[in-house]
Amino acid sequence: MLKTVWQNALTVTFGVVTLCVGTVGEAIAQTLQGAGASFPAPLYELYFQQLKEDTGITVNYNSVGSGKGIESFIANTVDFAATDALPVEAEIEQMPKGVVMIPTAGGAVAVVYNLPGVNELKLSQSVLPDIFAGKIKKWNDGRIAKHNRGVDLPDLPIKTVVRADGSGTTFIFSRHLSAASPIFSREVGASRKPEWPGEPLEGNKNDGVAVLVKENEGAIGYVQDTFARQNKLSKAMVENLQGEFVKPTLEETNKALSGLRFDRDFIPANEANPDNGYPIVSVTWLLIKQNYDNSDRVTAVKKMIGWILSQGQNLNSTLEYTRVPESIAPKILDKVENQVITK
Repeated sequence: MLKTVWQNALTVTFGVVTLCVGTVGEAIAQTLQGAGASFPAPLYELYFQQLKEDTGITVNYNSVGSGKGIESFIANTVDFAATDALPVEAEIEQMPKGVVMIPTAGGAVAVVYNLPGVNELKLSQSVLPDIFAGKIKKWNDGRIAKHNRGVDLPDLPIKTVVRADGSGTTFIFSRHLSAASPIFSREVGASRKPEWPGEPLEGNKNDGVAVLVKENEGAIGYVQDTFARQNKLSKAMVENLQGEFVKPTLEETNKALSGLRFDRDFIPANEANPDNGYPIVSVTWLLIKQNYDNSDRVTAVKKMIGWILSQGQNLNSTLEYTRVPESIAPKILDKVENQVITK
């Protein structure tokens, strides 16, 4: 196992990729199609704008959510997918062309809320799961007030806002709540699309959740941190295992991800509730095929991954995503070079 440091940031979006490979005189037009996670979509969009300038490759990304991205990959209707929740073994067995899983960045899931006049809100490791388990129903509940002395919490019902689609962001969030609370783990559990108690508001993708929180007084939801900043939403301070209440800044996200341990397939342990820093964090992934139908596609995919893990990483911090550790990137590229082939 490797212990590595995730620093700075990264975000990229996928979809239809038109690329030119080779010299001007021997350019080969190639179209790759991808779909998946909205968690890294802002970064992927920025990524591929620059990728086109640097290489001539054009990438459009269909941000449909991790669940639909994996479904499309299984159906073999895309050339690559993006996800924040790794596919389970039963899904991998259904992937007709095999799969290589590539970590591209790390990031934080912000807990966002709409309480006019409440500029700072602290949520403990016991309170946050109970809110989304439907056990705390009013904002002035004593369990919330305990850690928010001096804050005028309103006598309003809590409106939870969740994802309507199968979502890697939801998996990250519900995985953390499950790690923090045995009761939440037993009654709701970690999933891309849990059976949430009560009647939560539902939004499609991170954008939809952000809009619903912004439009509904008393709302609380979860989005990748970039979406919280873009929508100017209030972000709660969440308690970590050290008893510290922290916001999802790049510094605190790096603290959390610096303690992750990676196995030989670059899959991290202890993501659900890290020891330090902001506690709701995750790595995000690209899924590429082991076997493509022609060599042009293999060349295109390898060139894309190579750019992402080199020049692309320098864009990470601009959107407060963490970067892939320099110690891991060469090993990932070696794996891609040896395992991704034409067949």
